[in-house]
Amino acid sequence: MGLSALPIRGLIGGLLFIALSSVALAAEMQVKKFDADRKLQGDCVGCHINVTPGIVKQHLGSPHANASNPEDEVLCSNCHGDKHVTMEDWQEATMPTADTCGECHKKQAREHSKGKHQLGWMVMKSQIAWHGQPGAITEQGYRGCSGCHKIGKKGLLGVTDGNNDAKVAYDGGKEEAHYRYGNAQCDACHTRHSFKKSEAKDPRACSNCHMGFDHPQWEMYTSAKHGVIWGIEGHEEDARAPTCQTCHLMEGDHEVRTPWGFLGLRIPTKENVLALIQVAPTLEPQLTKLAAALPSGNYVDLDDDPTWTLDRALILQAAGVLDADFQPTERFVEIVLQAEAARGPEEFNELRTKMKTNCNKCHSQGFVESHMKASDEILKAADHEFAKAIAAVQGLYRDGILKVPEGWKYAPDLLQYYDAKTKIEQELYLIMLEYRQRTFQGAFHASNDYMHWYGWAPLKTAVNTILEEEKRMRAEHAAVKVSSNAAAAKKH
Repeated sequence: MGLSALPIRGLIGGLLFIALSSVALAAEMQVKKFDADRKLQGDCVGCHINVTPGIVKQHLGSPHANASNPEDEVLCSNCHGDKHVTMEDWQEATMPTADTCGECHKKQAREHSKGKHQLGWMVMKSQIAWHGQPGAITEQGYRGCSGCHKIGKKGLLGVTDGNNDAKVAYDGGKEEAHYRYGNAQCDACHTRHSFKKSEAKDPRACSNCHMGFDHPQWEMYTSAKHGVIWGIEGHEEDARAPTCQTCHLMEGDHEVRTPWGFLGLRIPTKENVLALIQVAPTLEPQLTKLAAALPSGNYVDLDDDPTWTLDRALILQAAGVLDADFQPTERFVEIVLQAEAARGPEEFNELRTKMKTNCNKCHSQGFVESHMKASDEILKAADHEFAKAIAAVQGLYRDGILKVPEGWKYAPDLLQYYDAKTKIEQELYLIMLEYRQRTFQGAFHASNDYMHWYGWAPLKTAVNTILEEEKRMRAEHAAVKVSSNAAAAKKH
């Protein structure tokens, strides 16, 4: 070996020594941090076992506290930070958000961020009736709509917040900063501090939100054969009966999207709207303009009946989503585009195909096709009845028998909900949020009684009530007009 090799050898040895020393130092620092974290964890448990013993017990029994590798254990400080160390500085404890969970659960967080639950808070704020409710309901009280809609991320900006772009923007955490609690969306299903997967996979986990007046899916599920079998045979994994998660979180996908969506709406296609000109030629200018702003395509399984398209257009008008000339409004941008309340043909067809494939795991293809198409027909019939009622109320406004309430931009306005000023419009609100919802959701969930006696039957009753009330109001208005004219003539 030449002398020139010695310096090189020495250099390599020196570099190796430095590298090993760095690794050793890093390992030592990691051990020290691990020890410090363990001490802090012990301090947290030692205090909270007296202050909040239930939380400690839940955490100690959770997967977070029982990882197979001790270094993978989730400590209190991983979610709440390390600044809160005394009884007096409790506000220094960081309250986690879905982003906190996403640091470990990356796939699930990514799916959730693309799903409908992510938009829940913004959707709620897009409803004008929400803004007139008491703060204990709408804000940190979480006692009404917000109690469930807090599963949505705060700080997503729609038209209500001044964002007129077709895509939702994010305020960078400003709105979240106003709320100490309610920003951890994941715990709506994986409740703290157990965070057990088994709980979130149980259909009862869905029941506290998906129940009641406008979306009784829990009641529909438990009264349909799927839910009855689930209740009788027990709740073991891979049991015979499907659960909510089997159909709506296929293979654990956290997007939770359905073809028809919560409101049973779809975006009319360019072809749908242009076909309307044949049955409503006087609307050709407005419809041609509207068609230019809509996607092209066809919806799988669904017909292109122009009457159904017009019925849905009247529903969207009554919701202020389309204006009097059938043109998109700011609500169209916020509710349809930003909040994704309605599907275009491409997304609808993709989701519909996935749902049918999922059903085919148990049911024959023919049965699935028949069930889906029958449910579509029920929704079509419900829309037609609803549209008749809407047209009647629109006529009352057009003829001056009803006056636009102060502060209302649209009238009738279905999104005013129970703040509607007249009995006839209260019936419209009930059709939209209660009867129509139960009709089409009951059909798809195979809950016969909900579809008919809780949905279709009261929907028909409400429509007949509206039509009779319209006649009465017109007769009364005509009588008043005759009386006024007679009095004026007598005066002269």
